[in-house]
Amino acid sequence: MTGPAPDAREATRARIEAAALDLFTRHDFETVTADEVADAAGISRRTFFRHFATKADTVWGDFHAHVLRLEGMLAATSDDQPVLASICAAYVEVNDYADADLPLLRERMRLILTEPALQAHSQVRYADVDRVVAEHVARRTGTRADGLVPRLVALSTRAAATTAFETWLAGDGSLADDLHAAFDQLAGGFPTLR
Repeated sequence: MTGPAPDAREATRARIEAAALDLFTRHDFETVTADEVADAAGISRRTFFRHFATKADTVWGDFHAHVLRLEGMLAATSDDQPVLASICAAYVEVNDYADADLPLLRERMRLILTEPALQAHSQVRYADVDRVVAEHVARRTGTRADGLVPRLVALSTRAAATTAFETWLAGDGSLADDLHAAFDQLAGGFPTLR
């Protein structure tokens, strides 16, 4: 016996994510249960847990694929491109969403950045991003990924990206523009402060 076709599986995942984000936005994240998400998505509890281990995972979606995409983009950068510029370009490209996807992304990021339970959960997710960036810096600089500079660059670039997302959520601008502005400040050592 085989499982659902990949398209049907993706459609079910998307329906679960949309139902979860809607419930978490309208109600308190902590009080919404996985059973309520399953009911809202029109699926069984068992189906919910086939797709997601926890209700917090529904907010993140397929973050693992996001990290793998970032890793692939960094690995494909040219050695003549400055390290920080290569990281900025990869962050911008991996966060290039279609206009139709932006409302759902706004809901997702608002929850991730403001919900205390998800903020704690995010540290586990962000560790994967930090590892990928630190490994890229280490490859490019001939150092160890757990060294000072690779770790500092990983944490700094993630902070810049997170701040860009926060700015984008608070305003009407472009996410790509906010990401570029944050990385330009970082790359220039905050030139507007001199």
